[in-house]
Amino acid sequence: MSSLTVLGFDYGTKSIGVAIGQSLTGSANPLLSIKAVDGIPKWEEIGMLIEEWKPDLVVVGLPLNMDGSEQEMTQRAKKFANRLNGRFGVKIATQDERLTTADAKARLFEMGGYKALTKGQVDAMSAVLIIESYFESMY
Repeated sequence: MSSLTVLGFDYGTKSIGVAIGQSLTGSANPLLSIKAVDGIPKWEEIGMLIEEWKPDLVVVGLPLNMDGSEQEMTQRAKKFANRLNGRFGVKIATQDERLTTADAKARLFEMGGYKALTKGQVDAMSAVLIIESYFESMY
């Protein structure tokens, strides 16, 4: 299978974490967090990321309740994914992200202690985990 470049988004109403991953290595790296106002990002910032990285696929984390049921944020994340597809014509996948924020905090803490735990870094690391769990679900 050829390698896919995957751009991952951890959708939030105030901040959207972004990461880039490669299916060949099954790993991802945090890029940045984009500010959002009530869940609406600056679309040109996302456009620049898509232009720069030219992803084969965009993965958006779906926040679900622990029992797997949907919540208001699930619908908002799906709408965000649909808008990415509509605006930029990119192929979209969604990925269950129930445990990513806790995992992201744990991983950042291991790497740098409390200093590493800025909101932007947690969001970007959550996007990394969304991509990595997507890759794990592929195989």
